[in-house]
Amino acid sequence: MTGPYAEKITDMRRELRTLNALVPEAAKGFGALSKGVKDNGPLGVKEKEFVALGMSVILRCEPCINFHVEALMKAGATRDELGDVLAMAIQMGGGPGLMYAGHALACWDELAAKTA
Repeated sequence: MTGPYAEKITDMRRELRTLNALVPEAAKGFGALSKGVKDNGPLGVKEKEFVALGMSVILRCEPCINFHVEALMKAGATRDELGDVLAMAIQMGGGPGLMYAGHALACWDELAAKTA
């Protein structure tokens, strides 16, 4: 993968590896929490990633947006489904949500072009 969003994902993963080395127990705890949430409950991974993406847009966490878009692609989400979730995030977040939804869509389009 190449492009600005793919580079941001790579850079963030590098930064997280450095952080995880510094605070391994916290990293393990967060990893266990993430696994426990994703592997249990009535919702599937794709639905949970849609919730996480919507929250990422509203919270304006660009690295989170990038990671959850990537996870959604791996979970089999479609661009139309992404659009529906982004529309809800826009409705919940107003103008700032609109701007960050644009980031999420641009990330999807960039990553999809690399896998096509």
